[in-house]
Amino acid sequence: MSMYVIRRIFSMLITLFIISTIIFLMFRLMPGDPTASMVDPSIPPEAREQIIERLGLNDSYFVQYTKFMQNLVQFDFGDSFYYKTSALSVLRDKLGATVILMIAAMVLAYGIGVFGGAWMAWRRGSVGESIAITIALIFRSAPTFWVGIMAIYIFSVLLGWLPHSGMRSSGYEAENLFQTFFSLDFLKHLILPTVVAAIYFLATPLLMMRNTMLEVLGEDFIEMARAKGLTERRVLFNHAARNALLPVVTAGALFIGSAIGGQVLIEYVFSWPGLGREMVLAAQRHDYPLAQASFIIMAALIMIMNLVADLLYAYLDPRISYK
Repeated sequence: MSMYVIRRIFSMLITLFIISTIIFLMFRLMPGDPTASMVDPSIPPEAREQIIERLGLNDSYFVQYTKFMQNLVQFDFGDSFYYKTSALSVLRDKLGATVILMIAAMVLAYGIGVFGGAWMAWRRGSVGESIAITIALIFRSAPTFWVGIMAIYIFSVLLGWLPHSGMRSSGYEAENLFQTFFSLDFLKHLILPTVVAAIYFLATPLLMMRNTMLEVLGEDFIEMARAKGLTERRVLFNHAARNALLPVVTAGALFIGSAIGGQVLIEYVFSWPGLGREMVLAAQRHDYPLAQASFIIMAALIMIMNLVADLLYAYLDPRISYK
């Protein structure tokens, strides 16, 4: 097991190196002026050249790449062109907002998905099961930004029930950390993006739980439980659902990684000040340090969650061994 972990970590480092190289070249080859968001358009060309020289953008790609990799080894992503401060410190605040939205969406999606999937397996072949599968697949295949825009139009514009963007109302200032993330104002802003993200992610735990439950319901110990005279509800939840949860729970770690990447459009549509929205804005501004840091951190989180999912599966199911 230890050798397997070492090999996986080594493989992750190689993959991260390749991803970092691709990201570096991708932003350097993109058309556009990285100083456009930093200086006034009327600034003299000589002053613009001085800024480019100060940022090291007039060096050859090889020199820039060497400096980039040297700093990356030291976890230094450089200073953001736009914010004029460390890219890592900017993303540290944004990552917290992304994690809060991701956890809320995951809890909602898995809460509905686990119980809904168990119910669908119990009512296999019914009209309710067909309707539930159809709805889940529709929301999964529908463009996330379109669902978000429709939610804003209905619940914010037409009904006026919920705010349409941001994490707090304009002018709102929290006195402490608790009021920042647990105030009524914050919760109102959290509802719409959480629901939109949850209904997009819902199909994964819902269908996985249903399929696993169908396999478990055919096992011998289920027939034995029924032969003992246990009620169908007790057989379903106490015996079948508990055994069917294993792959669903272990997939949750991988789900976290994919959820971080999948929230980019949701954060952008709802102007949620998270990692995904900042990544899009950094790419639009040609803010190389901030954009590179965003993509690399997101890629690293996805790979780490993938490894956690594999190890968790082996821990929860002793029959699994990695050689």
